[in-house]
Amino acid sequence: MLKSGFEDFVHYLQVERGLSDNTLKSYKRDLKQYILYIEKIIQKTQWDDIGRTDIVGFLYKLKDDGKSAATIARTIASIRSFHQFLIREQLVVHDPSIHIETPKKERKLPDVLSTQDVEALLKIQGNSPLKIRNKAMLELLYATGLRVTELISLKMSDLHLTMGFVRCLGKGSKERIVPLGEIAKDAMNDYLQNARGSLTKRKNDDNFLFVNQHGRPLSRQGLWKILKGVALEAGIKKKITPHTLRHSFATHLLENGADLRSVQEMLGHEDISTTQVYTHVTKARLKDIYQSYHPRA
Repeated sequence: MLKSGFEDFVHYLQVERGLSDNTLKSYKRDLKQYILYIEKIIQKTQWDDIGRTDIVGFLYKLKDDGKSAATIARTIASIRSFHQFLIREQLVVHDPSIHIETPKKERKLPDVLSTQDVEALLKIQGNSPLKIRNKAMLELLYATGLRVTELISLKMSDLHLTMGFVRCLGKGSKERIVPLGEIAKDAMNDYLQNARGSLTKRKNDDNFLFVNQHGRPLSRQGLWKILKGVALEAGIKKKITPHTLRHSFATHLLENGADLRSVQEMLGHEDISTTQVYTHVTKARLKDIYQSYHPRA
């Protein structure tokens, strides 16, 4: 019974809600741990036998295992969604998760690069196809704030250099249009004219915009490795990930006067409260600048 309800729920998330692979993996990981706890520790086999205290016991176990408040909050959301699904499908008659409280998440400010660090990072020298690709890819990443998955999923048809924008599919397969600046356009044009053709010598080119040295689509790990190598060459010592460029994109826009709604739309955030974290970043940076430069600070 437990396994069949779980498999039905995964199918619902994948087919009906169209969730991304990463989101789907999170749901599956959370619920597999939950089911294992129910079966092995509590030793119950029917969802209707699960009570609120069983879920609370599982959450306390996660806390004892050292899981963060953010992880526990995400797990609660997964469990809630699952039990609500069981109710809708009439597989159970009650929802034991309905009064479970979500712990308050610590709001961690995202790491961002200074404009000087971005300049150093994007100053990629060399005329080899891979160097040209790396420059174009990182220029596009900083110019648009795309997520890693969105960037590596781009097809040739998603790029509109003449019009100056890129089209991407975000979370939940929601399409959005993000403008490109002149520097990113020039770098992309250089890549298309002088590099991509050398990398895609295979006859069965599947039209992904960015490819590896074998002409195949880039992976998340591949992009991460490229960025680490470029950052090392640029002498940037702080920890940097592809998401750091997304955070920097949003922060630098707001610092230079962009309105929050526009940044929200470009980032593809469903809720503006997600975007508002960048206003906290800009305030923190302003405070640092004040402390550093004001004579009476």
